[in-house]
Amino acid sequence: MAGRRDGLLTRDKGQSPRGSRIAVAIVIGVLFGCVFAVFYPHGLFSSDSLIQSRRIDKSDVQIGSSSCELPERINILKSDIQSLLEKNAELNKQVKGLTENLRLAEQGKDNAQKQFLVLGEKHKAGPFGTVKGLRTNPTVIPDESANPRLAKILEEVAIQKEIIVALANSNVKSMLEVWFTSIKNVGIPNYLVVALDDHIEEFCKSNDVPVYKRDPDKGIDSIAQTGGNHAVSGLKFRILREFLQLGYSVLLSDVDIVYLQNPFDYIYRDSDVESMTDGHNNMTAYGYNDVFDEPAMGWARYAHTMRIWVYNSGFFYIRPTLPSIELLDRVAGRLSREPKSWDQAVFNEELFYPSHPGYDGLHAAKRTMDYYLFMNSKVLFKTVRKDAKLKKLKPVIVHVNYHPDKLPRMKAVVEFYVNGKQDALERFPDGSQW
Repeated sequence: MAGRRDGLLTRDKGQSPRGSRIAVAIVIGVLFGCVFAVFYPHGLFSSDSLIQSRRIDKSDVQIGSSSCELPERINILKSDIQSLLEKNAELNKQVKGLTENLRLAEQGKDNAQKQFLVLGEKHKAGPFGTVKGLRTNPTVIPDESANPRLAKILEEVAIQKEIIVALANSNVKSMLEVWFTSIKNVGIPNYLVVALDDHIEEFCKSNDVPVYKRDPDKGIDSIAQTGGNHAVSGLKFRILREFLQLGYSVLLSDVDIVYLQNPFDYIYRDSDVESMTDGHNNMTAYGYNDVFDEPAMGWARYAHTMRIWVYNSGFFYIRPTLPSIELLDRVAGRLSREPKSWDQAVFNEELFYPSHPGYDGLHAAKRTMDYYLFMNSKVLFKTVRKDAKLKKLKPVIVHVNYHPDKLPRMKAVVEFYVNGKQDALERFPDGSQW
């Protein structure tokens, strides 16, 4: 009875045998959970493995648990990676090709792309008589890596990125002295002598003349040090290129020139090349319509031709533009291949010849200087000195290019225009004696 009573009392408290079993099961579950938590902190199936498998397999295709499927999947992934690498290499190749094309366009190799870069957006034509094309090409981006030492000198000597440059070796020492003395008398500060030998370098330094001695160049040093006027003249196109690459406009000057005014006050700066002329009047200097007569053609016997006397390659102003650098490259290239060619002839041919079958002409803007201001010696001795009105005109420079007795005529020019000696020019003939 007591047992039955205890059982009844137990039932009354809700402690049934079924409830005890549940409680025991819960306790056992908690214990097992703790054990698993200790020995398997990341669970039986790693979530990282699942995440990695999903990253590898973007299509969310489940990788089989079979060890046979895993190597096959790895091979597929390797194949995909190799394909991506090949595509990446192809893209890199295409990028390099585009970069090279852009570089060529910037250097002016592709004229169509160059014109697009220069012209920019298209414009509508304005009313009649108001339309004007481009006159001035943009300057290049300065590249000091072309010649850091020269860049430092030009930074100190040049004014507003402009400078007078002359090449000289010991053969022209006497004329060089008259040349830089006249420049000093005018008060021109921005000029530089490119010394082609050690003696000229020391001579310039002793006379407080800005000088630049080039680094040794086995290919041209022998010509530079011992060559005559024409040989040295041919070198200037190669040497000038560095000045233009550095972003400087150059007034190239031979040494058989007397300066009477500052030429930079008379430069227009609206063209790639602005040059003095070998012409001696309006027709020869600025161009004219020359009629060629061929009687055998009958009705069509008269053929009209356009003529102009050549630009003087011993005195010209050249801006740092792509066409200007291309001109220097063309002339220097031809002179190296045609050593017997005259640099002035080649200079004019490359500047004026138009495009035609088998030849691409140079697209450079040109301006002819006033032949009374930038005067050649033919104009002076054949015309000006014989005209009372013209004798009162003071030119900017006088270039003794038409006469071989250069030094005495240069000194006479100084006597006439600087010292006021009115008969200083009279003793010379119009032309040369031979």
